[in-house]
Amino acid sequence: MERYLIIGNGVAAAGCIEGIRSTDKTGHITVVSRENYPVYCRPLISYYLEGKTELDRMMYRGKDFYREMSCDVIYGKSVVKLDEKEHRAHLSDGSVIEYTKACLATGSVPFLPPMQGIEKVKEKFSFMTIDDMLSVEKAVGPESKVLIIGAGLIGLKCAEGIAGRAGKITVCDLAGRILSSILDDESAEIVKKHIENQGIEFLLGDTAERFDAEKAYMKSGKTVDFDVLITAVGVRADTVLLRDTAAKTVRGVLVDSHMKTDAQDIYAAGDCTESYDVSSGQNKVMALLPSAYMEGKCAGVNMAGKEQTLDGEIPMNSIGFFGLHIMTAGTYCTENDGGSVITVRYENGLRKFFLKDGYLSGYIFVGEVERAGIFTSLIRKREPLSEVDFELLKKNSDYSGFSSENRRKIFGGVV
Repeated sequence: MERYLIIGNGVAAAGCIEGIRSTDKTGHITVVSRENYPVYCRPLISYYLEGKTELDRMMYRGKDFYREMSCDVIYGKSVVKLDEKEHRAHLSDGSVIEYTKACLATGSVPFLPPMQGIEKVKEKFSFMTIDDMLSVEKAVGPESKVLIIGAGLIGLKCAEGIAGRAGKITVCDLAGRILSSILDDESAEIVKKHIENQGIEFLLGDTAERFDAEKAYMKSGKTVDFDVLITAVGVRADTVLLRDTAAKTVRGVLVDSHMKTDAQDIYAAGDCTESYDVSSGQNKVMALLPSAYMEGKCAGVNMAGKEQTLDGEIPMNSIGFFGLHIMTAGTYCTENDGGSVITVRYENGLRKFFLKDGYLSGYIFVGEVERAGIFTSLIRKREPLSEVDFELLKKNSDYSGFSSENRRKIFGGVV
C-alpha cells in the first residue's frame, strides 16, 4: 500500500489529497500541518478583521473533509528534514514518518530584511495566517497607531482589514509606488488615491531602517510613532526542506509538467514552486490560490500512478480595496521590450493592454474589470490577435470580437 506524505496544509495540499483520492482510494495519506487549523482561504483574513466573514466560514473544505478523504493530519508540527534516500521525514517533535511518495506544499514564508532594533518592538506581527489575524485583532484598537511596512498585496489588505479598527494607519514601502509587482505607475496612482481617501497615509520611496521602542526612523530621515507594527515586506517560497535533496530550486522549487521535482519520489505544488508562465516563456513563482489547487491536484494524480499534466499557467490577480476592483494578468511589455501598450481610460479607472509579437501578453484593469476572462483566455491560449477584432473587443468586451470559427471553438455548434 502506498504511503503518501503531504507537507503543508493549504490549498495545494487539499488539491493533492483530492488528486490522490481520485485514483487511489485506499493508500495511506498523512498531512503535516504547522498550523493548528484545517485548510482555509488565506485571502479571507482581512475580511475577518472587517467583520465580513467568520472563522468557520474561512474554511476551504467542509468540517468532515479529512475524514471523508481518509487522511491523518498532524497539527502543530513541522517536517525539519527530508531523507530522500530512505524516504523518511523527520518531524519537529523527534518522530519519523516513512513514505513512498511525498508532496511539498509548504507555501511561502515572510521575508524581512535586517532592521536595527526591531527585536525590541513588542507589538509586531506578520499578516499571513489565522494566528496572525487573531493577534492583530487583539492588538489593534481605536487609539492604535499602526505602521505597516510593505505596500504590496499583503500590506494593503491588512490596511483595509484594520481601517475600521485603528486610529491611524501609515504604510511605507521602499518602492516608489504601491503594488509595485503588479501595477505600473499610472494604475498604481489611481489605487493609491482611492485608498488615501479612506484615511490611510503612504510613505513611498521610504522605509524603516531602525527602531527605538515605538518609534521608526525612516531612510528619508523622517520618524514615525506607532504602537503596532505590521511587517509585510514580502514572502519567499519555502523550499528549505529540499536543500539536501536532488531537487533544484531558484526562487521556488523547479517542477516538471507533472509537478515532479528532481528528487526521488518528491513532488511539489503551490506557492513553493516555480511554474512555466506561457505569457513570458519563463518560470515564475505564481502565488495564486487557483493555481495552488490545480498544481496540488495534478501532483496528487501523478503520485497515485495516473498521468496528468499542467500547463497554460499565467500570473493573475483579482483583488479589491475599499470597493475598487483590480484585475491583472500575464506579462507587461513596453516599447523598450519590443511591445506596445494600449490604454483606455475611464472616469474612475483604466484598462491597459500589453501587446507583443501579435499576441496579447498582459493587461491591467482598474475599476472596469467586467469580462476580463475573455482577455485572460487570449493570453493563456496564445490566440493571435490577427484572429480577433481587437478594436471591437476593447469597446464591447464580449465574444462579438471573435470570428465565427473561433466562436464555434469556444461555444461549440453553429454560431
